[in-house]
Amino acid sequence: MTRAFPLAPEPEDEARETGRLLFAGPVTFVKGVVAMSGLPPADRPEVCLAGRSNVGKSSLINALTGRKNLARASNTPGRTQEINYFALGYRSYLVDLPGYGYAEAPVATVRQWQALLRSYLAGRVTLRRAFVLIDTRHGVKAVDEEILTLLDRSAVTFQVVMTKADKVNRATREANIAQVQGALARHPAAYPQIVVTSSETGEGIETLRALIAGLE
Repeated sequence: MTRAFPLAPEPEDEARETGRLLFAGPVTFVKGVVAMSGLPPADRPEVCLAGRSNVGKSSLINALTGRKNLARASNTPGRTQEINYFALGYRSYLVDLPGYGYAEAPVATVRQWQALLRSYLAGRVTLRRAFVLIDTRHGVKAVDEEILTLLDRSAVTFQVVMTKADKVNRATREANIAQVQGALARHPAAYPQIVVTSSETGEGIETLRALIAGLE
């Protein structure tokens, strides 16, 4: 039976406030990790953000936290070369994974990132959910299918967050949401709701904050 993958509803007031408080508190960059041995102790729940290069992860992190320069946005695909850990107070970690797909980096370096990504997803016991960012302008591409399949194989529940929703007209938006819904029906690890966001307008940011806060 095909799941519909509806858009995530607006959070209830209590969940909205819990999400607001989580991200309004101290948010600090902890470290960038290039090997599994460098990961912080697995002493609190964490969620990760994954997405192809230039999908808008840094901008989304900045929008979630209300801080302009916490995560460095770049127009150069592949600039994020590490697993970057951010602490949400003492309660949880927000983890920014290296951008996958096209990257302006040597082949050997890209392979190293890919190996680190696989190891992290398969072995991090405190990982509550992966949020996979999909550009609303393009929908799911072949390179996205690779990460979705990896998450299936790693038995990591993932939820799609569509970014840059303000960059398309209504018809394109609806068509690409439908395309994503169809793609997700093939992935057993997919959480059956989609969050549509814009870091520019703030659409979906409160919803995503509430979801993350609810996973602690």
